[in-house]
Amino acid sequence: MTLTRDDCAALDRADPLATLREQFHLPEGLVYLDGNSLGPLPRTTPARVAEVMTQEWGQGLIGSWNSAGWMTLPQRVGDKIARLVGAGPGELVVADSTSVNLYKVVSAALQLAREAPGAGPARRVIVSERDNFPTDLYIAESLAREHGGRLELLDADDIPARLAAGRGHDVAVLLLTHVNFRTGRIHDMDALTQAAHAAGALTVWDLAHTAGALPLDLSAARADFAVGCGYKYLNGGPGAPAFVWVRPALVNRAWQPLAGWIGHAAPFEFTPGYRPAEGIARYLCGTPPILAVAALECGVDTLLAAELLGGMAALRAKSLALTRLFARLVRERCAGHGLRIVSPDVDALRGSQVSLARDEGAYAIVQALIERGVVGDFRAPDVLRFGFTPLYLRHVDVWDAAEQLRQVLESGQWREPRFHQRQQVT
Repeated sequence: MTLTRDDCAALDRADPLATLREQFHLPEGLVYLDGNSLGPLPRTTPARVAEVMTQEWGQGLIGSWNSAGWMTLPQRVGDKIARLVGAGPGELVVADSTSVNLYKVVSAALQLAREAPGAGPARRVIVSERDNFPTDLYIAESLAREHGGRLELLDADDIPARLAAGRGHDVAVLLLTHVNFRTGRIHDMDALTQAAHAAGALTVWDLAHTAGALPLDLSAARADFAVGCGYKYLNGGPGAPAFVWVRPALVNRAWQPLAGWIGHAAPFEFTPGYRPAEGIARYLCGTPPILAVAALECGVDTLLAAELLGGMAALRAKSLALTRLFARLVRERCAGHGLRIVSPDVDALRGSQVSLARDEGAYAIVQALIERGVVGDFRAPDVLRFGFTPLYLRHVDVWDAAEQLRQVLESGQWREPRFHQRQQVT
C-alpha cells in the first residue's frame, strides 16, 4: 500500500506522545533531524537559567551554594539521568565533558585491570571499534601510551572473537560507544560485557547516542563504567555538561586521575593531602558550572515528562516507528538515485537514527536539504545522517523530509556549486 502524507497525519493524531512536542521551541516550518547532535531548546530553559542568574546568583550570591542547593546539583541531576539509563540513586553524577570523563574512567579501569589477581604485565590492551567516535579513540590512544599498553581497533563483528577464550588474556578494557555515531548500529551491551568479563577485562561504555534515546539498564548489564553527553538527546544545550557512572562494586576501588577539590571527601577542609570522596562523588573534579547544569536539568525533565506516558519504552517504540517510516519512504520515493541505507534494518540493532550513504554529493545533498528546512547532518566520507527524536518529531515531519530529499535528488539541486563549499558542521 502506498503511504500518503494524510496517512502520516492520521498517525500523529493517534500518537499518545504528541503533547510532548509542546515542551520545545521549534522554528516554524523546520524539520529538525539533528537532535542526535544538538537537542532543541526546551521552553522551560530560558526562565530557569534566568532565575538562577537573577535570583540565585543575583540576590543569593555566594549563599546560593547552600540555600539554592548548588553544591549538590550535579548529584541531583545525575539521579534524574540515572532513571533513564538503569542506574540507581547516588550512582551517577553530572561533571565535565564526555572526553574528560572518558579519561577518568578509562584510567580507573586500566588501574583496576592491572591490579586484578593474576592480571600480569601483559594485560594492557584497550580494545575498541575501528569506527568508534574519534574522541574516544584519541583518549584511549593517549592512555594506552601513558600506561605502556596499546589501543587495538577492530571491526565490530570481530570484537567477540577477540574476547573469546584464549585470545583475551591481554585485554584490560573494552571501550565502545553503545550506538555507533555514523551508522546507528547498537552493540549488544549485555553480551559484550559478559564476554569482556569472561576474558578478565572491564567495560567502558559511551552513551552519547543512547541516553534519552533508548531504554537501557546499566545495572542489569553489569557494565563497569559509562559516560555520556548532555547536549544530544538530553537537550541540555550546546556544550552541556556530561555525566559519569561507575558500577557500585567498583566505584571505591580506584582513584580517578583528576583529583580535584570537589571530588575530595571533605572539600572545605582545605588540606594539602587528597582523600577521595566515597562513591561517585570522587569522579567530580572542579567547581560545577551551575548555569549549565541548571539548563541540563530542564532538558532531562523533557524526557522524564514521558514517564506517565510509558517512559523510555514508549519513546523507543515511537522512535522505531519513525525510523522505519523514513527508511520505507526513502526506498519507495528516492529509488534510483544512488542512496544506500547503512543503518541496520533490524529494529533491535538500530538506534534513533537513519544513515544513508551516497558515493557522490552526500555533503551537498545535506546542505541543499538544510536550505529547504530539513536539518540533518553529514559524516565523512559519504554519510547523510538523520536523527529521529520521538519527543518532538511527527510522522508528517518524516514524510516531509523524505519528500524534500526526493525533490533535491530529482531536480539535481545539490549539484549547484554553493552546496559544495564545506562549512564547519557538528
